[in-house]
Amino acid sequence: MRLSNVEGQVQLSMGNQIVAQQAPVNSPLFEGTQISTSDDGRAEVQFEDGSVARISPNSSMTLSVLRQQGESTDTEVLMQSGLGYFELQGDSSVDRMRVRFGNNAASASGFTVFRIDLDNPPGEMAVFSGNAHLDNGSTMSVDMHGGESVRLNSADPTNWALLESIEPDSWDAWNSDRDQALTAQEATRTAATSSLPNSSNPAWSDLDANGDWYNVPGQGYVWSPYEAQNSGWDPYGWGSWLWTPGLGYGWVSGEPWGFMPYAMGMWDFYPGFGWGWMPGSGGGWWGNGGWASNVGNGPQRYQPPMKPRGGPVLPVHGAPMMQGKYEAHPVISVNRLVPNPTDNAPRVRNAPRVIAGNTLQPLRPLAPRPSYQNGFASGQNRQMAPLSRPGTGVHYGYTGNPYGNAGRRQGNWGGGTGTRQLGSSGRATGAAGSAGGGSFHGSGSSHGSTGGGVSHGGGGGGGGSHGGGGGGGHR
Repeated sequence: MRLSNVEGQVQLSMGNQIVAQQAPVNSPLFEGTQISTSDDGRAEVQFEDGSVARISPNSSMTLSVLRQQGESTDTEVLMQSGLGYFELQGDSSVDRMRVRFGNNAASASGFTVFRIDLDNPPGEMAVFSGNAHLDNGSTMSVDMHGGESVRLNSADPTNWALLESIEPDSWDAWNSDRDQALTAQEATRTAATSSLPNSSNPAWSDLDANGDWYNVPGQGYVWSPYEAQNSGWDPYGWGSWLWTPGLGYGWVSGEPWGFMPYAMGMWDFYPGFGWGWMPGSGGGWWGNGGWASNVGNGPQRYQPPMKPRGGPVLPVHGAPMMQGKYEAHPVISVNRLVPNPTDNAPRVRNAPRVIAGNTLQPLRPLAPRPSYQNGFASGQNRQMAPLSRPGTGVHYGYTGNPYGNAGRRQGNWGGGTGTRQLGSSGRATGAAGSAGGGSFHGSGSSHGSTGGGVSHGGGGGGGGSHGGGGGGGHR
């Protein structure tokens, strides 16, 4: 699995060691990794079965259990503070996933979207769509459905409240935006990845959206990013070396699509065409118990990537440590891309190309995944087509063995700030603003209502879900 989206300050740590003070996008994640955001940070984690976890500013979660036994996986996410959104594909006969917060555990039956808010301990849980089960093993066991929420009681754990409504949060719009971005990317999926292991991993969509697949005779499917036309482009030209306990330094690509082509498969250079990547066996983060290069045939005089060496950097005597943690192995940034201005014009997308002596047409996208109606703010059930179950194969990141009382975030719905600010107690506060001309909950649909209110900010009379009418966005 990977850290699929980073905005602002996001930190990765394991135990008492900071893995990355500023986490790079596409970082592989392992059991025991804690993801923490600062007051301007946001993070998204994509799991191989298509499940997604997101946290807003001043929040943290830990991947407490990532276990694999045969084809079965056991996944547990521990939500520790702040605000988190979870989209689970649902448990199956071979895969099990749960989200813990405090003494409580939440699981899903089928595709389910829910939010956990820990700003007011012991917290609240809201189910936007699907069916969830929440229990703490002794005093509570409740089945929840779309449009319902549970408010827990710290003074009396047996006195919890099940509500048939959901109180909106200004960060619901951000979560919705991320959903729509992933859905748009899903529309570019091709047949090249449908039969591959873990084919429902959202990381495959990154490739379809940022390059072309070709069916090369005698080789199979080969993918090439649009940037590969330039001879100065290098698959290991831009990114970072990230250290992980037990594995040492490994490569994290800076390209927006840069996860799958470095976790498996092989890169090869094709004269007259450029770089191409073929999925399957090869090096990557997990080759031989650690990172190994996955470059097969490079161009003439190509210099393959060199893994950093050297011991840990110890904390300076007397220097403060962040909550008892220090970054023993700093992230090492790399940028050796040398664009060649004499190269041909940028590659024409979706046009035939000559690869290994064959003139080939790139694969066309499959039918797009159905869109959904966003009913977050109004409490309507959110209709969304779930991804298919994963195929068989290795589950990267999994291991076979153990390895204050503050106000709610209301944001400024009329002005569109949507920021999560810190009050004197250290938690998120903010004054409730206007939601435009209509009701805060909105009476129209969440996408482009023609009258009444709006669901995620906006001015005037009947603006769309993300700002409209008299102006003002949602962030």
